[in-house]
Amino acid sequence: MNRPPARGVAPDGPSTGAAWTTGDVARTLGVAPATIRSWERRYGIGPARREDGRHRRWTPDDVATIQGMCRLAALGVPPAEAARAALDARTDGRDVPTGEPAAAPSASDAPAAGRTPGGRDALPLGDVRQECRGLARAAVRLDAPAVAERLAAALDEYGLVTAWEEVIMPTLHAVGRKWATAGERYVEVEHLLSWQVSCALRGLTGLPPERAGLPPALLACTPQEQHSLPLEALAAGLAQRALPVRMFGPALPAGALCDAVRRVGPALVVLWSQSRTTAQPELARQVAGIGWGVKGARRRPLLLLAGPGWAGTVPGSGWGRLTGLRPALQTIESHLLS
Repeated sequence: MNRPPARGVAPDGPSTGAAWTTGDVARTLGVAPATIRSWERRYGIGPARREDGRHRRWTPDDVATIQGMCRLAALGVPPAEAARAALDARTDGRDVPTGEPAAAPSASDAPAAGRTPGGRDALPLGDVRQECRGLARAAVRLDAPAVAERLAAALDEYGLVTAWEEVIMPTLHAVGRKWATAGERYVEVEHLLSWQVSCALRGLTGLPPERAGLPPALLACTPQEQHSLPLEALAAGLAQRALPVRMFGPALPAGALCDAVRRVGPALVVLWSQSRTTAQPELARQVAGIGWGVKGARRRPLLLLAGPGWAGTVPGSGWGRLTGLRPALQTIESHLLS
């Protein structure tokens, strides 16, 4: 998981002191813009000032207020009450309270003896499924067995795609935001959670055998890219559909990637990059140009770029882009079966 931006800076958004759009705020909190608008309608939490004829703009104080609401909600405070407390704190010019809520978490989510996941240790989850809260509390406690149990339960109840989109990713994003606001702290939480997610994805059982006669999909990270969890989720989803996949994981050297493409002869190659510093457009062009087969009937793979690192990269001929696990699975399945 890529390290998030420093405090006061939204992804691709304004720096501290500048006006933020609703999209900037949504990306920072890890929720949909529609959720932000819903909170404003329901709880009155939004930009303190508006300018007629222009889009809404959030000041740093506005952003701090909604972040305060999310902190309280992550502790179990009902959203309406959390919003009131955050708005009152802004009016009074004080910090949003971060102590334990009056209503304690359920027994299954209770922290280990002598440890509390609330207050400064609470992850900024926002408006998420209850399963995220239990998973986050277990991760903050570094309770690996509890993390593994909650991941297994979510995958079993909701299936891979929904569990990934609505439980796993929101929790991973929350850990990243906590890291961004706490210096080098919480790195251990990120590592433990990421490892447990990887183990859960690789440990999925009941997978059908690969369909015979189909050329595989080849999945790899760029040579400097170490963050492979989204690619692991994609590999697991393809395996569940009995689609042939060859997963090479993080930081595959460029020469090894090209050799693998020539040896496997895949129908498509998915190349993952988490950040722009690891994206390599020249390597993408090289992979897209690899061909195999007899002269006059040579074939080339479809190259699919995946991950935020490719933002701004102009796809070439025979390239495509993947956004999100669900549409990625649909795109790849359609291509392999065509």
